[in-house]
Amino acid sequence: MQSKKRKFIVIVGSLMSGLGKGIVSASVGKILQSMGYSAVPIKFDGYLNVDCGTMNPFRHGEVFVLDDGTECDLDFGTYERFLNLNLNADNSLTGGKIFKRIIEKERRGEFLGRDVQIVPHLTDEIKGHVRMVGEKWNADVVLIEVGGTVGDLENGYFLEAMRQLAVEEDVLFIQLTYVMSISPGEQKTKPTQHATRLLSSLGIQPKVIVCREDEPLDKDVKEKIALFCNVKADAIFDDPDLGSIYELPLLLEKQGMSEVLCRELGIAKKKVEFGEWEKLVERIKNPSKEATIAIAGKYTAVKDAYISISEALVHSGAKFGARVRVKWVETSEVEKGKKPSEVLEGCDGLIVPGGFGKRGAEGKVECIKWARENKVPYLGLCYGMQLACVEYARDVCGLKDANTTENDEKTPHPVVDFLPEQRKITAKGATMRLGAYDCVLEKGSVACKIYGSEKISERHRHRYEINNDYVKRLEEGGLGFCGKSPAGDIMEMMEWKEGFGIGTQAHPELKSRFLAPAPLFAAFLDACLKRQKK
Repeated sequence: MQSKKRKFIVIVGSLMSGLGKGIVSASVGKILQSMGYSAVPIKFDGYLNVDCGTMNPFRHGEVFVLDDGTECDLDFGTYERFLNLNLNADNSLTGGKIFKRIIEKERRGEFLGRDVQIVPHLTDEIKGHVRMVGEKWNADVVLIEVGGTVGDLENGYFLEAMRQLAVEEDVLFIQLTYVMSISPGEQKTKPTQHATRLLSSLGIQPKVIVCREDEPLDKDVKEKIALFCNVKADAIFDDPDLGSIYELPLLLEKQGMSEVLCRELGIAKKKVEFGEWEKLVERIKNPSKEATIAIAGKYTAVKDAYISISEALVHSGAKFGARVRVKWVETSEVEKGKKPSEVLEGCDGLIVPGGFGKRGAEGKVECIKWARENKVPYLGLCYGMQLACVEYARDVCGLKDANTTENDEKTPHPVVDFLPEQRKITAKGATMRLGAYDCVLEKGSVACKIYGSEKISERHRHRYEINNDYVKRLEEGGLGFCGKSPAGDIMEMMEWKEGFGIGTQAHPELKSRFLAPAPLFAAFLDACLKRQKK
């Protein structure tokens, strides 16, 4: 197909947000991949932030970090997990990034005295970016997810750019909509009809409609949508709630998605081969064992804040044929008097994820201590590693009131402190230690055996580190710093000498894939399952 014209698929929403455009986009990409076509995703978000780095997880969910340090929307995690790609800054486009680029060009005088306008200057910038990504990746198909809902002021200019792109290139529009049921068997299509009419008023005609729903669409409902939305009946797809998001590509293909994609894009139909993907989905649907994992975090009220951790556990569960149940632990309850044994009752393992700030930190330290003393498998991620070192300093090394300076600037024992390069930083956006960094593992360590290599690379997002002034004292107390930066000046990974207890300054969950679980998560779950047998 490389000699043929590149194709573009634009996935848009309707009148309601939160329907899962990212999962649909990734599923369409997976189907194309399974036919042998290369597909690369782009996501547009209309907010004026340049990136997601300064956004509160309570409002926006997890901040996903790419190899190059780009802080982006959580949908990028879905893309990478489905498509097994390492994306970069080019794949993420925000309103802030586009406007910033246009204004910088105007200041440099690149518009030759023209008055700079949304059309054509901004829309041309968007089209040029989309084409550039396709060219860089040498992609057969570029998948473009448009964030937000139809009619939003903040994505109107982007939809206009996509309308123009459809005049100039081969573009297929896919609309994701919601078909509600007033009562069982009584499905309402008016919202879908109105959303499609609104798109049509913008010059956009979807050729495929994917329907989120409470129950499968009746034949007459599909025919009604087809009639009023100018879409062929076989191009209307059910997207029900599923036990696993990884089942969606299989379900869409069962309904004939590859046939419709190939027809509408004008590309050759090839056999769809999911291979190992189908076997893993079956293991998730029919597990032979089960484990309960406690996640003691700060944003437990918003599960999307830890979506990469949840998915990494799903990936590991699929590997071992185990259902992983997550117990969300609000550690501020421990600070109010609850015992760690109470909040962690029935849990086979404990994860303390990344985070910021003092709230709940002492509760996390108490939970870590309980896990260590009772040999409950522990995985500390970023902040979770730092607090594990604080706990060890206090309770094993006898360093009373040891702490991180993030939570106590006057602590007598700053076991965790600012990275040196962070001290002079005043801006908040994109200024942490971000992206993929190498780590050298100690030969013979548990971590080295898990990875099967002495040199690894994981993604980071932090401002604080283990204070090197305390490394020797912690090691003398029995804590093993099994992973360090190549220069040896940053403690990247630690492990307990007894039981399974590993902390990493990195976020290995960000590189976990459905077909390739993160090694630390797989080893952690394996330890949890083995502990059940004792």
